[in-house]
Amino acid sequence: MADSKTSTPKASLRDLFSYLREHRGVLAIVLVISLVGAALNLAQPLMVNQVIAAVGDGRDLSGPVAVLVGLVVGAGLVDAAQQFLLGRTAEGVVFCARRQLLGRMLRLPIREYDARRTGDLVSRVGSDTTMVREALTGGLVEALSGVLVFVGALVAMALLDLTLLGITLAVILVAVVSVVAVSARIQALTLASQEAIGRVAAGVERALSGVRTIRAAGATEREEGKLVSDAQAAYSLGVRIVRISAVLWPVSGLAVQGAFLAVLGVGGYRVAAGTLSVADLVTFILFLFMMLMPLATAFSAVITVRTALGALARIKEVLDLPTEEDGEAALRSRPADERPNPEPAMVTFEGVSFAYRQHEPVLEDVSFAVPRGSTTAIVGPSGAGKSTLMALIERFYEPDQGTVRLDGIDMRTLARSELRDRIGYVEQDAPVLAGTIKDNLLLSAPDTDETRCRQVLADVNLLDRIEQHADDLDAVVGDDGVGLSGGERQRLAIARALIGGAPLLLLDEPTASLDGRNERAMHQAIRSAAAGRTVLIVAHRLATVADADQIVVLDAGRVTATGTHTELLNSSELYRDLAHHQLLAARPANNESELGTSSDISR
Repeated sequence: MADSKTSTPKASLRDLFSYLREHRGVLAIVLVISLVGAALNLAQPLMVNQVIAAVGDGRDLSGPVAVLVGLVVGAGLVDAAQQFLLGRTAEGVVFCARRQLLGRMLRLPIREYDARRTGDLVSRVGSDTTMVREALTGGLVEALSGVLVFVGALVAMALLDLTLLGITLAVILVAVVSVVAVSARIQALTLASQEAIGRVAAGVERALSGVRTIRAAGATEREEGKLVSDAQAAYSLGVRIVRISAVLWPVSGLAVQGAFLAVLGVGGYRVAAGTLSVADLVTFILFLFMMLMPLATAFSAVITVRTALGALARIKEVLDLPTEEDGEAALRSRPADERPNPEPAMVTFEGVSFAYRQHEPVLEDVSFAVPRGSTTAIVGPSGAGKSTLMALIERFYEPDQGTVRLDGIDMRTLARSELRDRIGYVEQDAPVLAGTIKDNLLLSAPDTDETRCRQVLADVNLLDRIEQHADDLDAVVGDDGVGLSGGERQRLAIARALIGGAPLLLLDEPTASLDGRNERAMHQAIRSAAAGRTVLIVAHRLATVADADQIVVLDAGRVTATGTHTELLNSSELYRDLAHHQLLAARPANNESELGTSSDISR
């Protein structure tokens, strides 16, 4: 496990508006539409004033009424166009955020995956980005466009009656101060709530991925209790947010009702006193509601934006993380003509030390060479650091001390993409991705033809099994290879590594899930694949690697011996003990008839 992550950074409106930059063109159109809509809306109370005046004067109403109807219909059409463009923009913002998140998540250093739970990362792509969309569709851009109507109504009300305007603004000011003061708490609570939801998602992902183990252990109720506890925490935080929101919503309603009643009371008195006409009072009230509508939208926007900023902080936390490429050394890959001639050793470890956690070394001063074209095996007890060696070659991690070389070149000076193009890697419990058999085979070599696909499947003794299925190479496998046995998943993963023809093949315990028959077939496939390649294989069954050109014995992170099977039986007490427990001490190193019959040793 990596060290715990730092606290989540805060997000600001600047972060939210940064997502709108690539939609500037659409927003400009929305602004123009907003101007037209504001003009149509502001003209309606003035036309109502004309209708009322025409009624009082006994004039023909058909003209003013027709214009008023046209204004209402036109405003509705403009509002529909604005809603569509804003909705599409909001979806575009969510897509942009998800695209950035997905691109960043797939490129994070492996240490970040060690420190974070998969379900929590998934929730940031789903739940958190959805909250950002709600901020936009929930009134943020509409509130900004409503400023035009608000200002226009304010000016018209000032021209009609300054006294009534002063009363209106006094009531509204109290409401605005209350909303801004109380809503500040929502952002912090939303961040905590989304963190809790992330824990729920991570817990569900953990439980579903291990549901067979949980049921077999009779732990269903305990796991359910843990998930319910996390869900309860998310519920409690959600209720606190709802409680604050419940206070804010009446504030906006009271502002509307209070302003209306105050204007109606004072305005009615002024009409009775003869200082204000009925038409002007009605027009003022219409402008009042026209001004309060964008204000109510603004109150809604305050809540949704505060909520979105809490979610955006979690998005920003991931986007601010450096990628693998950001961590590359300053010295980059040299042109081919400047590189040294390939050395006899394809892979070399020179005094390599490494620790996942500080002061807890996994490898200490490891030095050995993998000769070009050879098969080198790494053996040793559990926790010796065998798989870590593989991870360092793949540059999932960097050595704390020492150097790992490929063809004599410090791997840190090679671009990871170039390095991994030259390596075929099969990890422990290699996953089979959801999709078809062909999708899995073509993961690293998408242009490979079907003939080659069938060839590598035959090499790993899997072709007959695949051809039994009606869909052949298009047969669908589920998450983690559901539909295939453990051994079949492992063989498919090895076929995937072989298909690209990489000159270096890393096999981390490739026969761990195979029975004796398939282990013998796999052993033959590995020997075939080794032709023209350099193979580095971690094995827990010595019979699998007894005929390797070189065997490196690793114990407690240190190389304790190197040699052939026969040499190590004489020179290494640890290797001799491992061989004794697997009944290999007196057996020929190349006796394939014995492959797969030995018992396992700890990895």
